[in-house]
Amino acid sequence: MKIMIVDDHEATRKILKSIILLHITEPIEFFEYDDGEDAVQNFVSDTPDYVLMDVEMKKMNGFEATNLILKKNPSAKVIIMTSNNSSYFRDKAKEAHSIGFVAKDDLSHLFNYLHFS
Repeated sequence: MKIMIVDDHEATRKILKSIILLHITEPIEFFEYDDGEDAVQNFVSDTPDYVLMDVEMKKMNGFEATNLILKKNPSAKVIIMTSNNSSYFRDKAKEAHSIGFVAKDDLSHLFNYLHFS
């Protein structure tokens, strides 16, 4: 299993990895990026099964990055994660064709979207 974590806060990336590793027993390879632009550039070579995408980042936001990743691979599984749990952000996540939306204040919802063998 390969998971790409895209978030501009290193601490958040570490927390996500820890939470996933606590719940999943199979081997997981993580790819970490602090900006959507880097994620888009490395998506094809990394070939992640899932992308955990923050929204608010400096160079390229998560919605733009999600759109570009899905242009490269329409079956990519991108999960939008954000601290901003507003209906506007939820609607934008749907418009971007992400497979899910998770508020960072309740990361347990992440496992509604991550499916492992």
